[in-house]
Order: sequence, then structure tokens, then C-alpha cells
Amino acid sequence: MARKILGAAATAFATFACAADDVPTVSPVGVKSALESEYIGLLPGESFRMRTGKCSDCTVPKQSLWYFETEPIAVPGTKASVSGFSPGVDRKTDVRNWAPQAGKLDHPSVVWIGAPSILEGAIMLPGAQRVRTSAGAELDIKLVPKIPTNLSYANGDTAAWLSGREVRIRGALERANGKDVFVARTIWPSDFAFQPATLPSKPLQKQSDLAAFVREPIKDARGIETRLLWERNPGQPRDWKQKPVLGFILNGAQGDDDESLGGHFAVATGRIGARGEWSNWAVNNFYNLDSFSEKGIVAATLPMDNYLMDLNSGQQYYRPSVMLVAVLNNTRTAAAFQGGVQRVFNHFYRHDFQYRHASANCAGISVDVFDALGWNIPKRGPTAPVKSLAAYAYVAAKDGSLQSGRKIYDYLNEEQTRLLPAVAFEAMGLDLLQLVGASGAVQRALSPYEQQLGSDVEAIFLVRIPQVPSSRATGSAPVFSFDEFRARVPEDQKDWKIVPVEPRPFPDTLRDPSSVAEEEPSPIPMPIAGIGIGACGLLGTFIVWRRRKKPQALATHGASKQGELVH
Repeated sequence: MARKILGAAATAFATFACAADDVPTVSPVGVKSALESEYIGLLPGESFRMRTGKCSDCTVPKQSLWYFETEPIAVPGTKASVSGFSPGVDRKTDVRNWAPQAGKLDHPSVVWIGAPSILEGAIMLPGAQRVRTSAGAELDIKLVPKIPTNLSYANGDTAAWLSGREVRIRGALERANGKDVFVARTIWPSDFAFQPATLPSKPLQKQSDLAAFVREPIKDARGIETRLLWERNPGQPRDWKQKPVLGFILNGAQGDDDESLGGHFAVATGRIGARGEWSNWAVNNFYNLDSFSEKGIVAATLPMDNYLMDLNSGQQYYRPSVMLVAVLNNTRTAAAFQGGVQRVFNHFYRHDFQYRHASANCAGISVDVFDALGWNIPKRGPTAPVKSLAAYAYVAAKDGSLQSGRKIYDYLNEEQTRLLPAVAFEAMGLDLLQLVGASGAVQRALSPYEQQLGSDVEAIFLVRIPQVPSSRATGSAPVFSFDEFRARVPEDQKDWKIVPVEPRPFPDTLRDPSSVAEEEPSPIPMPIAGIGIGACGLLGTFIVWRRRKKPQALATHGASKQGELVH
């Protein structure tokens, strides 16, 4: 049932994506193949082929294809080099061993492309049911169906927000009632483009300013807000056309899901377009593969416009976001991350490791890739190691579940830059500013990758991306601590707003015997077990001591009674 639900939104596209050249031969002006004259991150679109997960001629791991059975995907072309992985080793070791040989960027096994066609340069007409193409003709627009499990969808507010704007739409061209209809899956406002020449300069005055930017109250906005934090050559023209980038994306808290208050984190790579475009950057998005997202999200590398503006799964339809962008003068540091994270995805799809909300979530997996490359992001330490012992006992007893106790224990003991997206975002941003010399010298010996980052970054700026108006509740800033999370949710977990999801079991037939067996964490953590063993040892010692003392006490007690009897 869940797979049918997930496939519902892709029905309009599946038949178009089954072969490489299935875009209609005669198309309205502005409609092109999703791979034509396009980039997917740092790689040219023409080096990929359009397929679905059912393709029979894809030379990529079958585990990667399984998750996209009905979804349009881009796979490496026949002459393209493909990212590999090292079976039998864990993901961090794999990236660490590969990093010294990192050079030319290989292709990811799978890109979740979403739709076979792109409509560019069109003006959205009132009601969001028609557009005026760049040739001046009108073209009917139909929105892809809402996934049944999705809590909300585009509405009149969305149409008003888009009205009159130039848009870039990913979708599929259909023929209905004798005329063309473009079925829209992703709608991206073209005015989201960066304007480097007029970017306002406002450096951080103190380290807390970065968190303050994230926490600023949400305001209604039609466009993005930018703020330049640092540039290598102030006063010189900012010619950023085709400059490579590293983008650090922090998505906020949802307004209708208490489990989402931590927000979400992803890292993007790509190039700034000639007109400041960034919709085709490659975003590396980690989500739980073992359940069906109610919005149809699948963990994947995907274009930025799909990540933010997909009508069902786009982050901006259910929360606001911020992004920190490092403009680079060399592709090597961005390509190294992209190459490394592609290897991690190969492990992830094979189930060599699992998504874990404490130890291997969207932030933790991304931080681990940088760590393996050599970026030693300063750690903040765990939240409350001592309190975790009492929290484990309390939650395990309250819920009647050792697993529940283990979860709270893991949350309180995990390094905060790996646990919380907002903390990861802040730590990376602040350290990046130090690496370029914008906020004092770094107080550590730098690795080769850190030295490259310090010399390759040309500018650093912030972007605030508004939530798209829709029927969904307005989101907010993500939490920066576990205590803040507890303060923002109802005290009784039964009162939390939670969206239930269906499990997605990974088929045993796709498991590889060469995979490193990831050990499931014990329901009883080692420190708790150690305390238990120690307590048992003390109790045993006490019992032995009591038993040894007992005969002596009895003898003394008997002598006393005998004396009393003599008197």
C-alpha cells in the first residue's frame, strides 16, 4: 500500500522517464529535457541518462534502484565514470582511504531528478492554472497529485504567491483534450537568483550573531534575503559566474510535527549560474530509508529546486530555511565532499549502515564525511552525559521499555554537532569564517583539506529562504539544544503532534554478505550495565559479609541469654 501511495505522485512522469529520449519531439517554446543544457551540481546533465528504478540497462548498484522503482531518476551515461565504494569497510574508513586519491568528480549512482522535462522562462498567470511562455503563448498547467499521506498542499495562497512571477517548472508535458498540458511537480521562482554585485555586506560582529540570524522571527516574504559575511577582495567586482560552491542548508522546524523541531540539514555543491541561478545545485539529502515519508521524500542526491520546491516533498512547503554559501575559486574542496558523500550513499542504499536519529542522522552523516576528508569541525561535546544515566532509568521505567531508555541516553550522549542540525550549521559556519581569517586565527594545526578550504573560499554569504504559503502551518527556527526541544514540546509525549509513517523493510535478497555487519546498540548501555554489575558486586559482597558475621553474632547472642538465665 505504501509503495502505491509513494508512486501516486510519479504516475504522470513514469512513462516519460523509461527511456533516454522520451521527451515529445514537438514541444512548446521553453520546454526541454531535464538533462538538456543543464547541470546537476558540478556535473553536466548531458553526461546522465533519464531512467526509472525499473531500468534494465543501468550499471549501478541494484540496491540504489530499488528505492526509485516508479520515480524518474538520472543515472550515469554509458561513458561516464561512476562513484564506487569499498565493500567490507565502514563508510568513514571508506571516505578516509579514498580522499588522498580524490581528483576528477565521478558521477553519483542515482540522482532523484523528479521529472523528465523543464519549462523555463514562463510567467505564472493568476490562479496558477496557466503560464505565458517566453514565446508569448499560453500553456495550461496542472499540479501533480497530492500524496494521500501528505497533511497539506498548495492552495489559493500558493497561487497568489506565484502569480505574475517568472518560474522554472520541472514536470511532464501531456496531451489532453487536443491541447498541451504541463504537469508541474516543482515550481521555482526565477527571482530567487543571487545578485552578487548588490549583495549587502554585514559581517558577524560576534559569534552569537549566526545563531541570532537563524532565530530571527519568521516574516512573510516573496523572495530570498541575502547577507554577505566575508569576501577575500573587498571593493573588487564580484564576478561569481560559474564559480563552484559549497552550500550548507538548515531547514527549520515544522509547525505541525513536534518531532521535527530539530530541523533538517543538508550540504549542496554546484556552480552559480550566469544570472545568479542556483536551482540546479546538487543537494545530498539523508532521510530514514526504513520508513515511507508521508511527503514522499527519499534519501538521495537531487537538484536544489526539487529539494526545496517539490509540491509534495519540498522543504519550503512546510518550513522556512537558511543557507550559508561558500563561493570557491577552485572546485577541489566541493568535488571532494561530493565524491565522498556519493560513496556514503552507495553504502547507505546497501544498508551497510542505518539512519539513526541520534548517531547517524542528516547532520551526523554529513559531518562525518567532512571529518573523513580532514575538516575537524570544533566539537561542542554531548548534552548531558551525567543526566543521561538518570534519564535512562526514568524513561525506561515510565515507558516500560529499555529501548525508550536507550534512545534518551543516546540523545544526551551524542556530540551536539552530529546530533542537532542547527548546531552543525553554526559550528561549520563559524569555523569556516576562522579558516579564511575572518574571525581570528585558528588555534589548531590545519589538515590539508582545511588548508584548501582556507585558500579556496572567495566569499561567504547567508541566504534566508521563505516558507511557501500553503495549507500547512507556518514553521519556525529549529532548536539549538535538547533542553530547548523539551521546552517546546508538550510535557506528556502523548500530546505531541506526530505524523505516523509506514515501515519500509529492506529485502533480504538485496543484502550483500560482504557488507560490514552494523551492530545494533544494546538496550542497556555499557555505563548502565557497568553500574548494574558494580551494584550487583557490592550487593554480593554485602551478602557474603553478612553471612560471615552471622555465626559470630549468634554466638554472642547465645552467651548473653545464658548469663541472663544464670542470674
